[in-house]
Amino acid sequence: MTRRIVLAIPGSILQRTGGYIFARRVVEGLRAQGRHVDVAELSGRFPLADNSAREAAAAALAQAPADAVVVIDGLALPAFDHSLIQAVARRPVLGFIHHPLALETGLSPGQAARLGGLETALWSRLYGLVCASPNTARLVQASGISPRRIAIAEPGVDLPSSLGAVARPQRVGPVRLLCVATVTPRKNHRMLIEALAQVRSQDWQLDCIGSLERDPATADSLRAAITARGLSDRITLHGEQPEDRLEHAWREADLFVLASDHEGYGMVFTEALARAVPIVATRVGAVPETIPAAACQLVAPGDTAALAAVLESLITSSEARQRLAEGARAARAALVPWPLAAERWAAAVDQLCTERIQ
Repeated sequence: MTRRIVLAIPGSILQRTGGYIFARRVVEGLRAQGRHVDVAELSGRFPLADNSAREAAAAALAQAPADAVVVIDGLALPAFDHSLIQAVARRPVLGFIHHPLALETGLSPGQAARLGGLETALWSRLYGLVCASPNTARLVQASGISPRRIAIAEPGVDLPSSLGAVARPQRVGPVRLLCVATVTPRKNHRMLIEALAQVRSQDWQLDCIGSLERDPATADSLRAAITARGLSDRITLHGEQPEDRLEHAWREADLFVLASDHEGYGMVFTEALARAVPIVATRVGAVPETIPAAACQLVAPGDTAALAAVLESLITSSEARQRLAEGARAARAALVPWPLAAERWAAAVDQLCTERIQ
């Protein structure tokens, strides 16, 4: 049975972060295929839900059509604590899990513990969980959720129309480093800044693209660190950028760099692979499974010295960068386009509904 879907997400689906882009592309893909998908955009604070969030969550469940399956984005799930039990008794309700919320950086130990306990309890009440990566699925299963109630649906990617579009530019001047990530504690831009401060003698320029508004305190701290290290003329925080400017940045990039503390999948890495941009990242979460070894160099999370050493070796060697670019180019063949990713996501939803009903 092909069910109508209501996708409940915190705030606007137009937000430009990985989880929201994933949700938006799934909705667009399924609607293009003729599937009926509604989006419930929830007001309030997330994931540490306030009363406004809880009221919005309860209203979304009450207003969902009787024949629909409700899929709740994991970031919104804590707001459903008081309304979930009755809802599951009436209809299929699933979770869409990018990564466990307790792994977010920047939470106090008490907040992480509370979120972790609440999230695990809510997972157990749901029909099932659609996980964005095998790594996230393993973390969910480790909490005691049966594998039969877990399905994996990874994000897709837009592929440039020709290999010629992803040729690395040959030019004189600084090595262009690109970081595309919202400025939040989990993305750990600070580690990248500290590593680059150790290789200031090399010729490089860093462009950071991603929201500076989602966590203003972290953005302010990052600006202060850049100034304190004397790197203001070499590191530019651009904030969010429209698609054409982001695509221009990808075309200009010699190396993509990201020092996250955790990644449930890491859609930006497949975007780099699609454009044959070599990658430097941290060995966390789903990253080692998302990026082929031939396309990247990975370091341990928090190891600033190791990150600096890798960056120096690649900044000073165009041959080393080219080898990784060739590895990224080869990986393009295995990337999943968005229409197919949307189909697989819907198949995961249908599978979990059928499994529970049986």
